[in-house]
Amino acid sequence: MTLRTPSLFLAFILCAPPVHAGSIEKLRAFAAQTQSARADFSQKLLDKDGKVEQTSTGKLVFSRPGKFRWEYRKPYEQLIIGDGEKLWVYDKDLNQVTVKKQRGALGTSPAELLSGSNEIEDHYNLDAKGTKGGLDWLDAYPVDGDSMFEKVRLGFKGNNLDTMELHDRLGQLTVIRFSKVQRNPKVDAAAFSFTPPEGADVLQDE
Repeated sequence: MTLRTPSLFLAFILCAPPVHAGSIEKLRAFAAQTQSARADFSQKLLDKDGKVEQTSTGKLVFSRPGKFRWEYRKPYEQLIIGDGEKLWVYDKDLNQVTVKKQRGALGTSPAELLSGSNEIEDHYNLDAKGTKGGLDWLDAYPVDGDSMFEKVRLGFKGNNLDTMELHDRLGQLTVIRFSKVQRNPKVDAAAFSFTPPEGADVLQDE
């Protein structure tokens, strides 16, 4: 299945480190202190020349370790759920579901970085980039050379994760901005459960 929205393994969220902490310390605090979160997001996909190819909006929720629900609402409805074992991708317009093993599908993706275990620096090399545009930035470089991303750039506004930039190996850039973030809300386990709709075409990718 060809997904309408590339770089979908994304993620986000809020953390609560000390006020004067640098960007790397803020990411570490996020990993240690945020067990669940929900937020709205807006996303832009830019080609290698910087031209906007697609914009989308939706909602995101996760519960660590490894469970998340990424719901695109505009311009196309698409649902991505990681239940800790399987990754479900549902395209409503096509009435099509793709199922994969979650670990193999995520690898060192941003979803794994933000909703996985606390061992961030086992999988990424972190480089603080200073302040620009009112945000404190850091770059996270995957240790795994087979990762689909060259780097993930994170921008913190105050103590909150505000922006994520995903730089893939094809020269594309996905920019995600988060709003209405709730840190450590109570999340119903049903949010991470998925049953294919009746009549849907289900593709198993083992």
